[in-house]
Amino acid sequence: MFESPKQLARLAGVFYLLVAIFGGFAEGFVDPKMYVAGDAATTAANVVANAGLVRIGVVAHLVDAVFFLLTSIALYLLLKHANKNAARVMVAFVAITAGMISLNAVFQFEGLQVATNGSYATAFGAAGSQALVLILLDIQHYGTLAAQVFFGLWLAPLGYLAYRSGMFPKVLGVVLVAAAVSYLADLLAAFLVPDLASKIHQFLIILPIIGEVGMLAYLLLVGVKSASPSMEGRPSDG
Repeated sequence: MFESPKQLARLAGVFYLLVAIFGGFAEGFVDPKMYVAGDAATTAANVVANAGLVRIGVVAHLVDAVFFLLTSIALYLLLKHANKNAARVMVAFVAITAGMISLNAVFQFEGLQVATNGSYATAFGAAGSQALVLILLDIQHYGTLAAQVFFGLWLAPLGYLAYRSGMFPKVLGVVLVAAAVSYLADLLAAFLVPDLASKIHQFLIILPIIGEVGMLAYLLLVGVKSASPSMEGRPSDG
């Protein structure tokens, strides 16, 4: 289907770029604009005032999930020669993440339904319906954080495969594995020690940014360093 590994790599890069665009828009712009932790009235008012934006955000989450899965499949096809088992684990982590992102989007959409449908206020009262909106967006918020665990985990097999394949600079593979550890530390801190997490987040996110931006840029601008000899005729591990 693809004439060269470079074409497949660049396709993976395009998919990965779309993940960054749609995921960044949904998680970096729409979600924070709606959700105010512990403030049901403000959260519900934000949702009502930005109902159209919430709908776009929900779609962006779903598109993000689809392209993230497509990214992992493209990278699986590109890197499975290095170690098929590791490539399968990579896709499995991404599939879990995509499923969780999609489910979380449903909670966000239901929050919109409650906020904009007067029957909920009639049934539960204004304060009750606002509290329900906050609960649904709480679930979406912390569900997205939980999904980030697997978003961090997928970087470990990706880094290993990048290192072993010979198609990418070895330092990029090392940075991706280190980024997985840093990512998980950041997310675990968010659940276990939230006060400390806010102070160390800016440091723990450095490696993931370097690793992911580096991989994205390499896929788009270079493709692969070379077609690894192991792609031709070498049995895959696993």
